[in-house]
Amino acid sequence: MFAQLSNSNFVVLQTLNSLALGGLLFLLAAGFSLIFGLMRIANLTHGSLFMLGAYVGVWIIHSGVESLWLAAILSALLIALLGAVFERFVLRALAGNGQGQVLVTLGVSFIVADLCLLIWGGDPIPVPTPESLRVPLRVMGFVFPAYRIAIVVIAIAVAAGLHALIDRTRLGAMIRAGVDDAPMARAVGIPVSRLFTVVFCLGSALAGLGGALGGPILSAYPGLDADMLPLALIVVILGGVGSLLGAFVGSFLIGFIYSFGTALLPDLAYVILFLPMILVIAFRPTGLFGRMSA
Repeated sequence: MFAQLSNSNFVVLQTLNSLALGGLLFLLAAGFSLIFGLMRIANLTHGSLFMLGAYVGVWIIHSGVESLWLAAILSALLIALLGAVFERFVLRALAGNGQGQVLVTLGVSFIVADLCLLIWGGDPIPVPTPESLRVPLRVMGFVFPAYRIAIVVIAIAVAAGLHALIDRTRLGAMIRAGVDDAPMARAVGIPVSRLFTVVFCLGSALAGLGGALGGPILSAYPGLDADMLPLALIVVILGGVGSLLGAFVGSFLIGFIYSFGTALLPDLAYVILFLPMILVIAFRPTGLFGRMSA
């Protein structure tokens, strides 16, 4: 009986961990997928923006802002501003030079990592959970960490908001047109360059928001970017480039695979994690929800 309860608690706990990780991955991967889908830029600074969002959120909290929610919003806005500057003055100058863009984004990710190490040091910085969510929820004898449930709810809300933006608004229609055929979109008067900046800001803001909200779960530490970026890349490849549904499903799928894989088979965790991506690349290169090109 005790063994059954222990197994049940393990499954529940790992499920919540998987859902929380999936929610954070979605905030990171959704922006990455949109940027890659529209701009065809493999933005390798995206993991660094996630880490920088965590550090900026910590800095804002230590500056006197007691609300994690407000700190996360401010962090997202600051990271979005940084993304706008980077896209406007660096990436736009390398338009059409895919190799140069990849190398620049990789170089900037190293710079951001070193700056974070210089400013905040090498020790992990814990982020306090909001006081209103510190008391766990108890349902049918199981204990549910309230903050992790809140992360899942936020991820679902963001997914719904992005879906409404992309599918229900004029801005979303222009973004979809730019993704489908950028030269034709320019020909009919759609300001694709401005859309690039808007999408890059949006993706950067989501990464910064995810980093700040992930602080109570992951903490802010050097190497957070290197831990999260590969997972986001796997999500995008698995779900399909430019697919919001693919990013959503892929994030939670990878969250479950990673959490249960590291807990049950730690020696084979990366085999379990990367094998689905390899199979998708082999048999469906566009991803589970990507569209085949005509």
